[in-house]
Amino acid sequence: MYTAQSKKLLIINILDILKKYTDENHRLSQKEIADILKTEYDMTVNRKAIKRNLMDLIEFGYEIEYSESVRMIPNKATGELEESYILSDFYLVRDFTDSELRLLIDSLLFSKHLPYSQCRELIEKLEGLSNQYFRSRVKHIQTMPNLSLHTGQLFYTIEVLDEAISKGRQISFTYNEYDTDKKLHPRKDSDGKARKYIINPYQIAATNGRYYLICNYDKYDNVSNYRLDRITNIKMLETPIKPMKTVKGLENGFDLPKHMAEHIYMFTGESRIVTYRAKKYLLNDIIDWFGGGVTFFDETDEDVSVRVRVNFAAMRRWALQYALHAKILSPEPLAEQVKEDIKEAAENYNL
Repeated sequence: MYTAQSKKLLIINILDILKKYTDENHRLSQKEIADILKTEYDMTVNRKAIKRNLMDLIEFGYEIEYSESVRMIPNKATGELEESYILSDFYLVRDFTDSELRLLIDSLLFSKHLPYSQCRELIEKLEGLSNQYFRSRVKHIQTMPNLSLHTGQLFYTIEVLDEAISKGRQISFTYNEYDTDKKLHPRKDSDGKARKYIINPYQIAATNGRYYLICNYDKYDNVSNYRLDRITNIKMLETPIKPMKTVKGLENGFDLPKHMAEHIYMFTGESRIVTYRAKKYLLNDIIDWFGGGVTFFDETDEDVSVRVRVNFAAMRRWALQYALHAKILSPEPLAEQVKEDIKEAAENYNL
C-alpha cells in the first residue's frame, strides 16, 4: 500500500523522470513512465493518472512536448467504433541544448582563474541541467588534473566588486604575486608591510581565460587593470568612487570593446597609433589579437602593413612574440625598444 504522501509526490516524480530520461531524441510513452515509476519510485500508477499529471505540468508552465495519434476503439455501450486520441512520446524541452551546455563546460575547462574544486562543482551543476545521456559523454572531465594554484575566493571577490560597481563605491584589497613556493604573497609597501590598495572600480572584463578589474588606483589619475584571482582581503568602502571623467583615458566614458582591443595583454599605460609590417599568413592572428580596429595598407603578395591603436607595453610584448613574422615601423622609440629586447634575448643564448 502507498501513503497519501506518495500520491502527492506523483507529479514531482513524473517531472523528475522527464528531466532524467527525456529530450528531443529520447521520448517516453505513458506506459514507459509507469514502468519507471514502478521500478525506481516503487509507485504503481495507471495511465490516466500519468496523463492527468502530465497535463497539469503543462498547465503549470513546463514545456513538455508530445505526439498525438487517433485510434478507433469500440464504444463500451454501443459497440460502435469511435475516435480516441492517444498521447505519447513525451519529453521535456530543455532550457539549454546539449551543444550549449558543452560550450559552457568547455569554457570552464579552459579557464585559468578557477580552482579545480570549484570548476568541478560548476561542471556537475551544468550536467544536472541535461539528462543521463548527456552526463555519460563528459566522463573525461574527471581526469582533468588539479593544477590550479589560484585563490579559492574568486567568487566572493566578484560578488563584492559587482555590488561596489552597482553602488558606485570604492573598494580596498591586497594584491598578490606568486613566489617560488607557488603561493600568493602580498605586494609590500616601502615599510615592508602588505600594501593596501584603495580602488575606484568601473568594470569587470574577461580576456585570455582570466578576469580583470578595470579601475583607477585612487593615488593616481590613470586607468589600471588588476587580475581578480590575485586579489584578497577585498572590502567595499563607504566612500564614493572617483568620477570617470576625472580619470585619464575615461574622460568621455568607458568603451569596453575599444579598451580590450587596445590592451591585448591587459597592461596599463598609454595607447598610441602603431604601424608594423607583417607576413600575410599572419592575418588570422592579427584579427584574433586586435579585432576589427586594424587598418591594412601597402599590400603585396607576401606582406601587408598594419595600423592599429594599441597599448605600448602590450605591443612591445606582441612584437617580441611575433618577431619572426612582423616588424615595428613606427613610432621609432617602440621599434628601437623592440630591437634592444631582441639583442638582450640573443645575449641570453650567448649569440
